[in-house]
Amino acid sequence: MAALNYKHLRYFWMVAKSGAIARAGEQLHLTPQAISGQLRELEEALGIELFRRVGRGLELTDAGRRILSYAEEIFALGDELLEVARDQTTRKSLPFTVGIADSVPKSVAHRLVEPALRLPEAVRLICREGRLTALLADLAVHRLDMVIADRPMPPNLNVRGYSHLLGESDLTVFGAPALVQTLNGAFPALLQGAPFLMPGDDVAIRSRLQQWFEVLRLHPRIVGEFDDSALLKSFGQAGAGLFVAPTAIAAYVTDQYRVSAVGRIDSISEQLYAITTERRLSHPAIVAIIQVARDEVFADATFGAGVNGAIPDQQTPTQTRPARSRRPSRSTGMTR
Repeated sequence: MAALNYKHLRYFWMVAKSGAIARAGEQLHLTPQAISGQLRELEEALGIELFRRVGRGLELTDAGRRILSYAEEIFALGDELLEVARDQTTRKSLPFTVGIADSVPKSVAHRLVEPALRLPEAVRLICREGRLTALLADLAVHRLDMVIADRPMPPNLNVRGYSHLLGESDLTVFGAPALVQTLNGAFPALLQGAPFLMPGDDVAIRSRLQQWFEVLRLHPRIVGEFDDSALLKSFGQAGAGLFVAPTAIAAYVTDQYRVSAVGRIDSISEQLYAITTERRLSHPAIVAIIQVARDEVFADATFGAGVNGAIPDQQTPTQTRPARSRRPSRSTGMTR
């Protein structure tokens, strides 16, 4: 088969979009005869019929419709190429693609990633959200520069990566004011029978929260489970149930969602990690994220001595428990 002539493809695309050879000729400043000849050459090169006559007009064949869909993509990419070539700002910017696990609080993710847009060197930020395993697969083939997750690199994945501890914070229980007014007793006893919104199975703190309930023999009424932390908080704001969030962002949660803090669970900590494919962090955006985590997001996070039914964290033998620190700047050095 002869090589595809893109000029012929452009004429075909124009005829298909305008619905008639004459109208396409007006837009292309060509005679109908010239366009008809170009279409015949394209049909001969492809070995298929692109149009059929219907009355005085033309109608795409099934093959023609398929070819049109490819032509749409080809010319859309061509337009995008020209736009990028003309846009000097886009051409000079440094792309930074970060994956954010569904289980990571969106308010924390925003505070961590936003400083990347304030670097001296222009950064074009691309955020991807999804399940951790899917994000790590993209990281392994370098579709992502970094993944932010609530756990280190899982030991069962055949992916080489390094888990850098960004910080950790214990938990606070929140509730809509109308719901809080219906609760009786002191914390944590007031959780008994209270409606509660649980993190989903993919959220690292879920199992520790369940253990905490069991140790204290508390049985809240679970009314919903959510993988997405922002959706969970929205339901909490509407009064559907109590929920937990990191104490490090307690002020933000109470202000943004108009909820009240009910009590603090200082025996459970939520940790955040930056997972990369390199041990030494060189991308300026990643360095900025590590810095803001240490100096701002988790700088004031404090931890209790394990009251309110403390439960030791359950770690697998292949995971290194990160030391609790008010300035969590060191890397765990995890390699998988």
